[in-house]
Amino acid sequence: MVVCLPDLPGREGMGALPPNVDVVLIPMDALPVPDLTRADMVVPVGRAREPLVEALADGRGPRVVQTLSAGFEWLVGRVPEGVIVCNAKGVFDRPVAEWVVAAILAMQRGLVRARDAQTRGTWEDFDPQELAGRRVLILGFGSIGSAVADRLRPFEVDITGIARTRRDGALGFEDLDAVLPVADILVDLLPVTSETDGMLDARRLALLPDDALVVNAGRGRTIVTQALVAELERGRLRAALDVTDPEPPPEGHALWSLPNVLLTPHIAGNSAEASERLFALVGDQVRRFAAGQPLRNQVPRYLLE
Repeated sequence: MVVCLPDLPGREGMGALPPNVDVVLIPMDALPVPDLTRADMVVPVGRAREPLVEALADGRGPRVVQTLSAGFEWLVGRVPEGVIVCNAKGVFDRPVAEWVVAAILAMQRGLVRARDAQTRGTWEDFDPQELAGRRVLILGFGSIGSAVADRLRPFEVDITGIARTRRDGALGFEDLDAVLPVADILVDLLPVTSETDGMLDARRLALLPDDALVVNAGRGRTIVTQALVAELERGRLRAALDVTDPEPPPEGHALWSLPNVLLTPHIAGNSAEASERLFALVGDQVRRFAAGQPLRNQVPRYLLE
């Protein structure tokens, strides 16, 4: 069988692959992209995405697509029946959760404000807020949401999780409007789907209490940027954003300069350790596929439609 893999540093972390696997590398900085129509399994990166989608549309694409991210929104509506899509669920839980906690602490304890004052060369005395006792709403309560909750509980916060559907330990999307008005901190970890695209619009952002902190480490399109900027410019909300829509914000955009915003360049999930876990997952998936064993992290069909 033919497996197309990205030619990335650290690829040796996949380990030994079975002899019945013919590996074709996808170059990062060179064209053309290999012929993906002859591949049985593809692990796409960057420039290979559109050729992969074209191959799938022609019905001559791979049987398995393994993404290198937890998100797969670029595949929604573009994967024919019978093609299995697997994501990198679990690989980035730890670094994303650490980023969320760090961002919350930086905003709550005044580190961003102090750094801004340092940049101006001013010694500014102020009273930042404590984190203890705050009500944290985690929107997108999957594996990353659970990791965030585990790390926040020692700070003595009140945590509410919201998942797509109600289950033990989590409310459902239908409960969102009822709990937004009591959320001091809203952590957005949502993927982009037909349900979540623009979910946090002007109406829902207006439900948050004054001075609430919006933290987004999910996807930028889950928040209506214009509506969020309007609240931030009024000084009613604060934000810590690792993702935006568009991404990055264009030159001169308000998100670059608003004092009540912490902006990072989509690096929440980045770490050397996450890269090691990612390649280990890919290697395991290739070996499973070659042996005819069930694949991990299969994306439910309804999320791809």
